[in-house]
Amino acid sequence: MKTIKGPAIFLAQFMGTAAPFDTLDHLAGWAAGLGYEGIQLPTDPRLIDLALAAQSQTYADEIRGTVAQHGLAITELSTHLQGQLVAVHPAYDSLFDGFAAPEVRGKPAARTAWAIAQLKAAAQASQRLGLSAQVTFSGALAWPYLYPWPQRPAGLVEEAFGELARRWQPILDEFDHYGVDCCFELHPGEDLHDGITFERFLDGVNDHPRASILYDPSHFVLQQLDYLAFIDIYHTRIKAFHVKDAEFRPDGRQGVYGSYNGWAERAGRFRSLGDGQIDFVGIFSKLAQYDFPGWAVLEWECALKHPEDGAAEGVDFIRRHIIRVAERAFDDFAGSGVDAVQIKALLGTQEA
Repeated sequence: MKTIKGPAIFLAQFMGTAAPFDTLDHLAGWAAGLGYEGIQLPTDPRLIDLALAAQSQTYADEIRGTVAQHGLAITELSTHLQGQLVAVHPAYDSLFDGFAAPEVRGKPAARTAWAIAQLKAAAQASQRLGLSAQVTFSGALAWPYLYPWPQRPAGLVEEAFGELARRWQPILDEFDHYGVDCCFELHPGEDLHDGITFERFLDGVNDHPRASILYDPSHFVLQQLDYLAFIDIYHTRIKAFHVKDAEFRPDGRQGVYGSYNGWAERAGRFRSLGDGQIDFVGIFSKLAQYDFPGWAVLEWECALKHPEDGAAEGVDFIRRHIIRVAERAFDDFAGSGVDAVQIKALLGTQEA
């Protein structure tokens, strides 16, 4: 069995214009000062030039060196925003346009091509940085039709997932070329948001070996999905892990859909680690049982608590939950020392 690496922290929610949140060097120093051992790095141009990291080993080594001088490792690159733009339904076209480079905004086809190029660059950059996985979103074409009223036309879902697979197949092939897993965060708003939708996608990409999962139980709590059973089913595909808490407290007025409320008023809402309902003892136990190969990465999102408090509390929370796996069975001391001949005698299977 493997001991999960960590604690680490996803930097996206902490980026800002003032120190220590303004540069990669400052953010790394801040995270190290809290006690983190790794950072998940958004591919934001304020922190990393993704195209240059893909092309230049010297630059990739400089990025890694900036982080390493604070005693940290890069856990994964994040391309969530670019992944979202691989597939955008027209209803969300203007809302997501700001995620793209200025030169492709207002040009959906060019924006999709840009996003695909970004994902391919992330595969090569990950390899240059010595990483085995990266994390992303799938994008969404079918999401506006999730609830079938009016009834969906026959073939709509199949066409949406077929097109999603066609766009992602060459990206996944590029990840395979560079030996990096592409981990989809299964997230409401994405076409890949639960086990069934992930399986639909796998069918479309011919069970691609690099199509993997970023496991984040908070999104499953809000969907009322059994997040522990999910690990039992999909553990061979889980290659990244966001440690994020959540709670679901329905009442007589609202439930899963949230009633268009803001996050603080929703029945299902994200919370800082330890403030929600998630069974992290169970999660860390199952991931240890199944030899999860990666990092435990805090993604801070909370409807109530200040982010810096969440980050400070999260490092110890994760450290307490990481299981240092045993190197031998607990009852080895009671071994009988019986040999093969004696075993046959005990079973009565020895030759007469």
